[in-house]
Amino acid sequence: MSSLSSPMTHSLAGLVSMAIVKTSAQFYVFLAMRQLAAILFADITGYTAIMQENEQLARLKRKRFKDILTGAVQTFEGKILQNYGDGSLVIFNSARQAVSCGIKIQTQLQEEPRVEVRIGIHIGDVSVEDESIYGDGVNIASRIESAATPGSVLISGKVYEEIKNQDDITTLELGFFEFKNVKEAICVFAITNDGIVVPSRAALKGKTKTPVNRVAVLPFVNMSADPDNEYFSDGITEEILNTLTKIDNIQVTSRTSVFAFKGKSIDVRDIGVQLNVDKILEGSVRKSGNRLRITAQLINAADGYHIWSENYDRNLTDIFEIQDEISNIIANRLRENLSPDHAESPSRTGTKNIEAYTLYLKGLHAFNKITPADTRQAIVYFENALTLEPSYAQAHAMIARAYTHLGSTGQMLPQKAFELVHKHADIALHLDATIAEGYIAKAAAYLYYEWRWEKAHDALQKAIHLNPTATNAYQSLAYYYVIVGKKEKAIVVMEEATKLDPLSPFITHHLGNIYVMNERYDDAILQADKLLTMDPAMRISIELKAWSTGMKGEWAKALPLFLETHRLTNHPLKGLMGVGYAYGKLGEREKALECIRKIEQRQREEPGVVLDNDLAGIWYGLGDFDKAFYYIEESLKKRTSTPALYLEYPAFKELRVDPRYEALMKRVRG
Repeated sequence: MSSLSSPMTHSLAGLVSMAIVKTSAQFYVFLAMRQLAAILFADITGYTAIMQENEQLARLKRKRFKDILTGAVQTFEGKILQNYGDGSLVIFNSARQAVSCGIKIQTQLQEEPRVEVRIGIHIGDVSVEDESIYGDGVNIASRIESAATPGSVLISGKVYEEIKNQDDITTLELGFFEFKNVKEAICVFAITNDGIVVPSRAALKGKTKTPVNRVAVLPFVNMSADPDNEYFSDGITEEILNTLTKIDNIQVTSRTSVFAFKGKSIDVRDIGVQLNVDKILEGSVRKSGNRLRITAQLINAADGYHIWSENYDRNLTDIFEIQDEISNIIANRLRENLSPDHAESPSRTGTKNIEAYTLYLKGLHAFNKITPADTRQAIVYFENALTLEPSYAQAHAMIARAYTHLGSTGQMLPQKAFELVHKHADIALHLDATIAEGYIAKAAAYLYYEWRWEKAHDALQKAIHLNPTATNAYQSLAYYYVIVGKKEKAIVVMEEATKLDPLSPFITHHLGNIYVMNERYDDAILQADKLLTMDPAMRISIELKAWSTGMKGEWAKALPLFLETHRLTNHPLKGLMGVGYAYGKLGEREKALECIRKIEQRQREEPGVVLDNDLAGIWYGLGDFDKAFYYIEESLKKRTSTPALYLEYPAFKELRVDPRYEALMKRVRG
């Protein structure tokens, strides 16, 4: 962290300062200065009670604490800014110094005569004035310290990011905590080095807000003899999850993050930490002919305690009643102000036709695989469901979502795709105006094809109101803000989405893209690296890292990443835009032109796929603005993308000085 690497007694570039007055060899008075610092709070646990019982013992403990703290702070070049009765506030140049100091203090204080001390550390902007220190960073460090247990060292997520690669410092993630007077939830880690007390999440009381009801519905395990019945257990999970999202005062983790745990044997307490939830619902489904056995357990995430469990042996025709019953029970268990007689799930508006429902679940299973081939197969399943039940609103909505995916990714001619989007979304919303997916599909048509920005915005707000966990809506809303020139707001939206769906690779990827739009390339690379820890061969993450690296001016480093992205397509004619762009930037014209020839060959072989944007990108990389604008115009005619979004990508920044750019944007923005 470069901003913490230079001595604090030197000039701090870009920060407001008045003067630094040297008063001794060890201490300075900072007047009206803002700076970024690692902030350590430490205090003696139960000091007031000790004073009341044995004043001499209290004084001895305080002296031992002060002596050890002073020595450790000097060793790690910190500054004690405030001493108060039983505690101290210290700042450091780096997170590593602060954490190392905390470890040294605690390990020494664990020796006899033992002194029980709590330590909390955070990084943030502070203002130092007349020997007093202010700022959100100070408040957060204080809150973290107040939540600690005796002998422990707790650090914020920001501190963790700075020390996570240090071999001599080990940590344990305890999850997110909501502290009083702190706007955002803070991810807290415990230092686990030898000699340090490591608290459980449940042991952290502190100055936290009253927790809200947060629940994750883990994928129900398919216990059927036929593994192909997995679609059914997945579908049951989604149906219960979607029902819970419609119940007031319950926060539900989005689908993608919970399905990240599918097939994995992980302690529910660890899952609770990773998803930042209080309760976890898990279960299994056994389907044999027309008979079902469903088990469900509601578990307290902090300690693994089973709050409620039930087995259901029913006929397949009872599946809807079982889902409603489970959702009602969970609602009653989570909403303390409601009795079992008063908490009700929303009324069901789907089909009662079991065969149509089964086809719908198969469609969902295929749709969630995301690939173009699976998306087309999903449409077939949904259409077959509609053959049996023409008024099946959810099936219409999901067909609209599927065509949105095909039309916006160039896998289908946009005009045809978005006609079908509107057709099925309108039918779905006519049948049931509470289906968020219908509004999400229409918003995509407005945003990516028709360029009706405010209608897109209104539809997305409606979708989020109906289903706060619909992170696809957040993704489109973020791109809306980019288009209308509110890029900072786009970051806020996507960061909110990551809280709802913290393990979603797609949300993480789109947050990275929004960071790129804001030219925060290092933050984008951080998101790409998070994705690569999930899957080292994830194409979208490698490509995100490639663009972010290249736009920092390091195209030679970006090229191997683009080449790897191309290799992972397993197709000689796919994934070539970034490769050609990088070759163009590196002056390797013939190699860039070869990429263009391959893209043109693919266009001839697959006339239903639109590749004008790829060609525009490579010609731009070669410095040929005429050809770049030609293909942008072709894309505009076909409405294969939103130029207002496409041209906001910093990779095309130089086009903005061309008069044709402004004229084009006026046509698009209206």
